[in-house]
Amino acid sequence: MCSSNLGLKTQASAPSIGIIDDDLAVRRSLANLLKSAGYSASTFSSGEEFLQSLNESAPDCVLIDARMKGMQGIEVQRFLKLKDTAPAVICMSAFWNDVTMAEAYSHGAHQCLAKPFTEELLLTTIEDALRSR
Repeated sequence: MCSSNLGLKTQASAPSIGIIDDDLAVRRSLANLLKSAGYSASTFSSGEEFLQSLNESAPDCVLIDARMKGMQGIEVQRFLKLKDTAPAVICMSAFWNDVTMAEAYSHGAHQCLAKPFTEELLLTTIEDALRSR
């Protein structure tokens, strides 16, 4: 397991990370990793479910699968870009191409990660995204 300098924070003060992916195994795996690194993690099976949750509170950072059933990651990004307090966005996909990657960045993605990625790369990317907010 990779260590993170943010991993020493308590759950109450830990940055919150939203995980939006239609694959249950991916959501569980990422949530377990992030919780073990000291983050507060919430999972969402669709972009629609995530957007409905924003009435409660927005996470500090979101991991968004670019290709999902229903609302795609880019569509979620377009909505978040309109918000005053948009979270840092990290897009994930096993199917990147130049066009979709450029679109993700143009809608405010901090980084685009190709699945599968290492735990270390993900944790480093999240730390960097949180610092740049």
